[in-house]
Amino acid sequence: MSDIPACPRCAMENTYPDGDNYVCADCGHEWPIAAQAPAGEAAPVVRDVNGNVLNSGDTVTVIKDLKVKGSSIPLKQGTLIRNIRLVEGDHEHIEGNSDKIKGLVLKVCFLRKA
Repeated sequence: MSDIPACPRCAMENTYPDGDNYVCADCGHEWPIAAQAPAGEAAPVVRDVNGNVLNSGDTVTVIKDLKVKGSSIPLKQGTLIRNIRLVEGDHEHIEGNSDKIKGLVLKVCFLRKA
């Protein structure tokens, strides 16, 4: 078994080292060898649209009007989501509640740290 990791973009194992980078022969994606952390040590960091690190318990602001599935009430721009919870193993989503809608799962690309 090889210690060369699978491609993070397409998950194919047809990868090889090339200088300071790994290269995927299937999709052409390149990523640095030095950035590879041993498995299980570093959890992905959750960042908002401006690049600020988000932690559980933070307050975030919605940056654009969003339609909410299963609700007739949209989330308006500027709505505060208090006491967010990070989704385990997913650095693109958070869980939280607004004043009117409970049990939201939101993408961090629509949020700004308040």
